[in-house]
Amino acid sequence: MRFPGGRALYAVCREEITNVQQQTAAGADPVTADLVVLGSGAAGLTAALTASLAGLQVIVLEHARDVGGTSARSSGTVWVPGNHYVRTHSGHDDREHAGRYLASLAGERDEPVMRKAYLDNAPLMIEDLHERAGIRFRPYLTAPDYRQDHPGAASGGRPLEPLPFDGRLLGAEFSRLAWPLPELMLFGRMMVTRGETAQLLQADRSLPAMWLGTCLLERYLRDRMRYARGTRLVLGNALVARLYKALLDRRAPVWTSAHCERLLESGGRICAVEVAREGQVVTVRARCGVVLAGGGFPASAAWRARHLPAPLAEHTPAAPGCDGSTLDLAVAAGAALGPAGVDNALWFPSSIATRPDGSTAVYPHIVLDRAKPGLIAVNQQGQRFVDEAVSYHEFVRAMHRAHRESASIPAWLICDRPFIRRYGLGLVRPRTRSLRKYVASGYLHTAPTLEDLAGRIGLSAAGLQSTVARFNGFVRAGVDEDFDKGGNIYDRSGGDANVRPNPCLGPISTPPFYALPVLPTPLGTSRGLLTDSRARVCTASGEPIPGLYVCGNDMQSVFGGEYPGAGAQLGQAMTFAWVAARHAASASSRARSTPAVRPAAAANSL
Repeated sequence: MRFPGGRALYAVCREEITNVQQQTAAGADPVTADLVVLGSGAAGLTAALTASLAGLQVIVLEHARDVGGTSARSSGTVWVPGNHYVRTHSGHDDREHAGRYLASLAGERDEPVMRKAYLDNAPLMIEDLHERAGIRFRPYLTAPDYRQDHPGAASGGRPLEPLPFDGRLLGAEFSRLAWPLPELMLFGRMMVTRGETAQLLQADRSLPAMWLGTCLLERYLRDRMRYARGTRLVLGNALVARLYKALLDRRAPVWTSAHCERLLESGGRICAVEVAREGQVVTVRARCGVVLAGGGFPASAAWRARHLPAPLAEHTPAAPGCDGSTLDLAVAAGAALGPAGVDNALWFPSSIATRPDGSTAVYPHIVLDRAKPGLIAVNQQGQRFVDEAVSYHEFVRAMHRAHRESASIPAWLICDRPFIRRYGLGLVRPRTRSLRKYVASGYLHTAPTLEDLAGRIGLSAAGLQSTVARFNGFVRAGVDEDFDKGGNIYDRSGGDANVRPNPCLGPISTPPFYALPVLPTPLGTSRGLLTDSRARVCTASGEPIPGLYVCGNDMQSVFGGEYPGAGAQLGQAMTFAWVAARHAASASSRARSTPAVRPAAAANSL
């Protein structure tokens, strides 16, 4: 059938299609903002929100499909000495003590000016976001700093926990919020805090715990009638959701699946980025600057091979988008990396499993099992090499040190059946009745005797038997004579308060016995871009690159690669995001012209 004028209509349509194709090939029309932020974790969202509160037009570019990065998978804790929550509670400021602690911890590996910038600005950032954007926390008054062997370490109050957040407030945007690790949720889809977990384990003998469980489960079941997961958000998901909601309320756009291909400069200043999105290449101009907040390089095999110690870590619990691509952009623009540290990473010991869908589960052993009474960690000789209750970061460092003398990677967590029944072990929840599937999958290893267990996993049987016998001898007196497990308040905070005299010591004596291998996995990286106290990216000579800022794990660690306490990564991330945005806002009165731009390169970026 022929239509009147069909040939003419076809010609018009064909011409329009050709025009669209040509426009797509050439790139879409430029988009202009005051500040462009690369990355949507806590660092990127804080930078964007702070700039928006200062009146700037902001756009966030995230190359993943969802919002939140590694921050959404984290505990959401923020380490902030001198925060106003504790000042209100105790009436004093511990700024001086915190300064002494960080100076002792980092030694000569940090920059005093950066340490001062952090201590000065972190409490201001927390108070500012609390007052102007409703970003609320509560202090962990009983969460000790990790390194109690250094002067100025606190017994609690510096780590801040994000308040729960109702994901339904995000509306349709809830579906764009990145999920936590499913292994850290109940039923794979329901979030609970560490404190709630401890309460729920008492639900069969405590009315308050039973009521808590009933309320949480009822809310979850109602959520599952409408949503893919529970909408009661806690931990890092709550922090990211609250920041995201505050940004959405200010109508700041967040582009996902937006791949930044290069930085552009004009007149020696970074003033735009080229972004590939939805089949087009878009130039996004930035009047006041660009903030890099890509999360470092824990998910990049190439970056790990260049900068992390051997044996090379093959897995990470970090978000896949933390691949060093923002660092590549900066280096191409003339930026320099900071000096190499002890190991350039921030570590979790993790056990590895395969999920039903074939994907890899990386389970971080943070505080739920290693510090508990009745567990030890051994090397291939069956010998202990560390106080098992130390922080996750220090545990992995001990693995690397011990590995130089005797194979300690993987390390093996050793316990008995009563331990798993009471505390769980990795993916195995407390009170799990049958461990058959974990053993059958190869995740967990078991045997009726320590000698048999050693033979099955390739350890020295004599070494393991001797080590367990010696460890059991420490239990009655409550003193670990070899590594002092439970000898400080940080260790004891992760133990079992119902066990005395030492909450971290218990016997390994009731068969069958179990072993679980753990590997070093970087949750973040501490080597990043050389940065000044205003969060500006610097060249090798220390000169700032105009218009280019950095925060989070994209920047060099202000703690010299050390891990002072729970939330130190997010503390640094949010503090220097706030600093960067405020500095960029101070330049917002400059001329708003948008001259021609060209790719930034080392030769012409200064």
